[in-house]
Amino acid sequence: MINYQNMLLELINSLDYKPKLLLHSCCGPCSSYVISFLSPYFDITVYYYNPNIEPEEEYEHRKKEQIRFIEEYNKNKKEKIKYIDSEYENSLFKKAVKGLEKCKEGGDRCSKCFYLRLKKTALKAKELNFDYFGTTLTVSPHKNSQVINKIGEQIAIELEMPFIYGDFKKNDGYKKSIELSKEYSLYRQDYCGCLYGKENR
Repeated sequence: MINYQNMLLELINSLDYKPKLLLHSCCGPCSSYVISFLSPYFDITVYYYNPNIEPEEEYEHRKKEQIRFIEEYNKNKKEKIKYIDSEYENSLFKKAVKGLEKCKEGGDRCSKCFYLRLKKTALKAKELNFDYFGTTLTVSPHKNSQVINKIGEQIAIELEMPFIYGDFKKNDGYKKSIELSKEYSLYRQDYCGCLYGKENR
């Protein structure tokens, strides 16, 4: 098992400037701790690309909470967290996971979903000349950080776009995200995003 959080700390300790990071976020609660942890070291722009979230009303609700969190977090902060929106490309998600609808949570369907979202983030990061791309997904105890980081690494090689490794659930990261969610009164959903996962729970 690779300790991806240690790899992140090694990167942080090697920095002699504040790189621009495009941070994929699935929702406000997951982003809360990750942003608070990374913001001293990176110039963060949150990228909300989550075509897996259904129904669309749920997608919009989570997006509004993400934006509200960033606005609240930025109050009294010298260096602001920025935000980039994206299209709701649910048809691309459906196409990516076709035939995997009955897979258990954490299986091949989820891997396809992670790849779709991280590749889109990496492409956007490259387009806008970011130094790194990353994701908040590993803060969840329900997400396999080994799988997510390997997907990030694969995309980094494919696109020649550096990826920041991490396992943000380490060192009570998930617990801290819950505490921050309470502090900011964030809506915390009871399923990851897609209806297949919700039905197969």
